[in-house]
Amino acid sequence: MSTGVRRRMGVEERRQQLIGVALDLFSRRSPDEVSIDEIATAAGISRPLVYHYFPGKLSLYEAALQRAAEDLASRFDEPHEGPLGARLLRVMRRYFDFVDDHGPGFSALMRGGPAVPADGVGSREHASATNALIDSVRQAAYDRILSHLGVAEASARLELVVRSWISLAESTALLWLDGRRVPRAELETQLVHDFAALAAVSAAYDPDTAALLRTMMRDEPADGPFAELAGRLVSLAS
Repeated sequence: MSTGVRRRMGVEERRQQLIGVALDLFSRRSPDEVSIDEIATAAGISRPLVYHYFPGKLSLYEAALQRAAEDLASRFDEPHEGPLGARLLRVMRRYFDFVDDHGPGFSALMRGGPAVPADGVGSREHASATNALIDSVRQAAYDRILSHLGVAEASARLELVVRSWISLAESTALLWLDGRRVPRAELETQLVHDFAALAAVSAAYDPDTAALLRTMMRDEPADGPFAELAGRLVSLAS
């Protein structure tokens, strides 16, 4: 028979619980609209106790962003097995899973968070910390894509291809959140096609990227996303 006694959490356990609660609320509404009182109620504790673990809403918000950034970066983890097109498609599906589940939080992360922190202090430090988180996600994605390409150090043109594609994925996701007017699955495939298209344009100018593109297409099955793009382009040209 339960006694109804609530187990006392340790300091780190409580901090992680509050981060999780805050992230869930920030994922469903703009961080500006979420109050400390709501976070406390959702966590089942008092408002003063929240301040015992975090100096204010800003510090809790930054901790939630840190967890979100780590989660988003992990969406680019993918086994190095099978054709590249299929791997990138799986990455994009996981990426949009995150975007779908954390819409307002994703927007806040990519747009630098609230313009003025709810506590009214530390806006410059907050912007710097948020930008560092965004950069860490982009760098993690960049490193993982190079790994899938089998490239230890990218040429200037290949770096431009990969970083441009990562930026394109971000802007596409943000635009999609504003009304979701294009089916999500179509955008996921289109972004994989965009990667091949960017690589193809660069290959016209750079022998190294051309060699990489030939390898990508050689390993692509007839029903893969890269082959689908090639078929669509041939059809348009004819």
